[in-house]
Amino acid sequence: MDVLAALRDSDEAQLRLEDRHIDLVAKPVAAETQTSLLVAEAPRAMIDLNRSVKDIDWGMVRGAGMRPVRHSIANRRSRNGLGLVPRRIPGMGEIWRRPLEKAQLEAWIAGIYTPYHAALGRELERLRDRWGVALLVDLHSMPPLRKSHPQDRPAEFVIGDRFGASCDPGLVDLAIRYLANHGRRVAHNRPYSGGYVLDRYGQTTRGIHALQIEVCRGTYLDARLDQPSARAGAIVKL
Repeated sequence: MDVLAALRDSDEAQLRLEDRHIDLVAKPVAAETQTSLLVAEAPRAMIDLNRSVKDIDWGMVRGAGMRPVRHSIANRRSRNGLGLVPRRIPGMGEIWRRPLEKAQLEAWIAGIYTPYHAALGRELERLRDRWGVALLVDLHSMPPLRKSHPQDRPAEFVIGDRFGASCDPGLVDLAIRYLANHGRRVAHNRPYSGGYVLDRYGQTTRGIHALQIEVCRGTYLDARLDQPSARAGAIVKL
């Protein structure tokens, strides 16, 4: 399947859904600190690795047949158009030209989703077994947050820990204070508390902690939020 041809506006859909160039921040940080790095290469418009494999809007899948409706968080996300395979984007509406074939969905899950999560799970277990504890930093980018009033200065970073469920609070507090002490505006869990990755891998009682960091694209991209700017180096050095 030609994914780009199947999208109504491939450029806009990818731009709205992707973590624009955040890997260019993550890679030098991982190299400098000698930490493990797993980069999601598949576009989120195609398959969202931060969703449960059950989080599927079967109404957009041809050949799926009747599926039982389960009123869960995952089901609610897919009904809102942002499930495992995104269907709608606010302001854009439907992003696909035609229904997705069931065989194509199964191929994406088997070839992209399952190997990604298997690799992530193995690495976290390996690190925990070696060091006694493992920390997953799920790095994302976010559009500039809107001001609530003219004098408001919205956060540049949002630390998410599923409201205390996925990470030791001491680690979260350390991350927040570190960013604040370096002159950065930081928020905790609002508007982003984390998603499926934190739910699945944040197992603090087993020594595996997970937090999500949303980085404002305006801190490392140009004015069009398109290409890395000279400020990207400062974000890497943090």
